[in-house]
Amino acid sequence: MKERKFLIPEFGPFAGMRVIGTGSLIAMPFAASMLAEFGAEVIQIERPGSGDHFRAFPPVRKNEHGTIGATWVQDARNRLSMTLELNLNDPDVKEIFLGLIRESDVYIENMVWIDKLGIYDEELLRVNPRLVIVHVSGFGRKEFGGVPEICGRASYDMIGQCFSGFALYNGFPDRPPVIVKPSLNDYITALFALFGVVAAYTAAQKTGKGQVVDISQFESQAKIMRDTFTREAMGLPCFTRSGSKAEGFQPWDLFESRDGIYVGIGAFGPNVFDRFVEALGLDREKYTHAAVSSGKATVESPLGRAFDAEVRTWCKARTADEIEAHLCAARVPCSRVNDPAACMAHPQFLLRDDFVRYEDQTIKEEITAFGVYPKLSGTPGRIWRGAPALGQDTEAVLKQILGYDDTEIAGFKRRNII
Repeated sequence: MKERKFLIPEFGPFAGMRVIGTGSLIAMPFAASMLAEFGAEVIQIERPGSGDHFRAFPPVRKNEHGTIGATWVQDARNRLSMTLELNLNDPDVKEIFLGLIRESDVYIENMVWIDKLGIYDEELLRVNPRLVIVHVSGFGRKEFGGVPEICGRASYDMIGQCFSGFALYNGFPDRPPVIVKPSLNDYITALFALFGVVAAYTAAQKTGKGQVVDISQFESQAKIMRDTFTREAMGLPCFTRSGSKAEGFQPWDLFESRDGIYVGIGAFGPNVFDRFVEALGLDREKYTHAAVSSGKATVESPLGRAFDAEVRTWCKARTADEIEAHLCAARVPCSRVNDPAACMAHPQFLLRDDFVRYEDQTIKEEITAFGVYPKLSGTPGRIWRGAPALGQDTEAVLKQILGYDDTEIAGFKRRNII
């Protein structure tokens, strides 16, 4: 096997892995970016002239160099950008794309209707039998089961939350369900796609055989809904919308402080509950765990409501910092609801190196963003470059990976292939 040429620095556990990505927006590209932050070479194929729609997703920063969306700046770093009019009915495009597939380990996409572009799993696996193919869609591919018409539906983050049933349990009982932001379903889907990549890639390294991974938004969301479906099957009570409160025990809610900041306080189980009551100086004989926090009936009883009122009065008389310091000293889980500025100034974030700075390649500005996570002691990830400008790496990919010369590349440009 010939030695591959890579365009990125060597680092991290995925050094030597090459990923080709086609598609746009959140779930699929974010999964690829997670691989890129830990050493994989990720080449995102974008359409010439327009690129990934997420580049212009608001809010945007505009200067003399260009315009770029904040999410692109955060999520697209470490990727390479190659422009290619991805229609394999064109022989040159097919040669370029299959050449990349031959030189890669993973192909990940969320374009759904790739057969219209002449992209077929069977052909890709013939070209590269070790290839891992990952499809990310709203409802899954019909080849893995499902109603064909539903598998072909368009989808967004919100749709995944609704179809899975997840949205039903978020919000308040007297109001409509709530869609959890920002883009919760997309990012959860991305993490399941990432797991699928790692699982299938590990198998390919052992067996020499690639495979197809099918990831859907609705199933990714359903997978993290704890015992929702088990409860239904067993005839047990299902979750209900209750805001931030827990069902059947307290305190577990957001409480307003004297300075108008909300503080999350949770005391689950008799031991933590007793510490909480003692920390607030409340009557421990009156407010026992059994009396006010041992089931829905006790929480909603007159005594349970009186307990909740005392807690809220206690919080309202203190600042958020005072509440947090006092309860954490008593070993009661507690945190003020931080805004972004508070997070970015907090020593816990800072001393864990949770923020990084890098230059965005479109607007040429130094950016502060959330850094590499999770943290690895032996093969850590890193940010080696900011999010790429559209087509920034096209010529390098064509020349150094696929071996095209300047004359051939000029011909592709004249035909608007790249």
